[in-house]
Amino acid sequence: MNKNFIKLSDQEIIRRKKLSEIIKLGINPYPSEEYYVNATSIYLMKFYEYGKNVIIYGRILRMRRMGKASFIEMKDKHGIIQIYLKRDSIKNYDIFFKKLLDIGDIIGIKGFLFKTKSNNTTVHAKKIKLLSKCLRVLPHVKQDETGKVHDSFYESEQRYRMRYLDLIVNDKTKYIFIKRTKIIQYIRNYLNKKGYLEVETPILQSIPGGAIARPFITHHNALNIPLYLRISNELFLKKLIVGGLEYVYEFSRNFRNEGIDKIHNTEFTILELYVSYKDYFWMMIFIEKMLEYLCVKIHNKKFIKIGDNIINFNIPFKKITILDSIKENTGYDLYGMDEKNIIKICKKINVKIDNSMGKGKMIDLIFSEKCEKKYINPTFIMDHPIEMSPLTKIHRSKKGLTERFELIINGNEIANSYSELNDPIDQLKRFREQIKLYNKGDNEAMLIDWNFIRSLEFGMPPCAGIGIGIDRLIMLLTNKKCIQDVLFFTQMK
Repeated sequence: MNKNFIKLSDQEIIRRKKLSEIIKLGINPYPSEEYYVNATSIYLMKFYEYGKNVIIYGRILRMRRMGKASFIEMKDKHGIIQIYLKRDSIKNYDIFFKKLLDIGDIIGIKGFLFKTKSNNTTVHAKKIKLLSKCLRVLPHVKQDETGKVHDSFYESEQRYRMRYLDLIVNDKTKYIFIKRTKIIQYIRNYLNKKGYLEVETPILQSIPGGAIARPFITHHNALNIPLYLRISNELFLKKLIVGGLEYVYEFSRNFRNEGIDKIHNTEFTILELYVSYKDYFWMMIFIEKMLEYLCVKIHNKKFIKIGDNIINFNIPFKKITILDSIKENTGYDLYGMDEKNIIKICKKINVKIDNSMGKGKMIDLIFSEKCEKKYINPTFIMDHPIEMSPLTKIHRSKKGLTERFELIINGNEIANSYSELNDPIDQLKRFREQIKLYNKGDNEAMLIDWNFIRSLEFGMPPCAGIGIGIDRLIMLLTNKKCIQDVLFFTQMK
């Protein structure tokens, strides 16, 4: 058992004693019946008629006892409202005036609205009902008359480990997650209006396919087979395209057994969209319009300010090939270069590689370390070498390259898109090249998905696909530097 649940602080012992006293008074500290309300704090502050009966609930933030009259500051989901308590006018005064309530307790109040001599909108309490007793001490956040916050619960590790507490005391955190939900709703509405079909695909998969990543592995007892948490849903969505569902998308929770940093989490959300009879040029226009729409929807303008950078979502976005970007930023032209010479280039420009890496991974690493952070405004990085893109069509006019783009914004990859490979013979050849890398020691290389190959043999129409990192997109639109700030709960050591 966690040691924090064994040893109680003095305050926690006192609160448990109060809990016993409340029970002795015949009061259930955790009642089960519905508590009906007729108002919220924001509604009372803006619209409610003075003198009218009020029923509200919330969490106690502060208490000021003044003999026969006292004040509570109570917080509901919308804000804070002041409660006035007078001993002679409350039917069940014992629970409050015997000092059995604490900061953090959740209570219901019945009373009427009035204004104090200092012109504060206040609820004059006629009845108090305890809805949930708080047995731990809340962080005591103070705000002075200038609005400056003191003693706030802002230490990152504490906030991530106890998100529920973070949400109680930091309204800014709550608003970030409300905005996250709205962004996902805006995207879903945008896609639904275009007639795209939202679907669900398996999280447990027999082969970890659709991306180059290290999977989590588990075991299915009834079937007695190993299964993997999905690293991508791409291959399943393409099977639906084969089946005749021409426009499909999914908000996919994916899992990759890799490191955690400011832009990576082992569990994350991606939007995958596949549209039949389109290509990656069409998808560029699609994502430009959708991101411009989202920026206006969230910020009422086509640009956002992040630090010292103004990020402009006016379309069209800048375009540059990945090899031109590397040449521009390192001085080396890798077009047509073999693996041995790329190894030499990596050494010259101090990009650390290992023996398991093939040509594609080395080029990806060079771009990540020497180029990616330089693209602040939305930029399409295009036409990746075939070794980097095992699921992508060969470029129609550029030998050795593929029809692929990555969208980089504020130095981070936000989306990845292909003209999807629908040639089953070529796809099998690409998978076999991945097996060579796997045997070389690359534990992120793809395995052969024979079921997917078989589906392609039935004929998949030309198709454009895109994966959009929802967590990173929300980081961008809410001006957050760390992915943990836009995830309710995250794994930590």
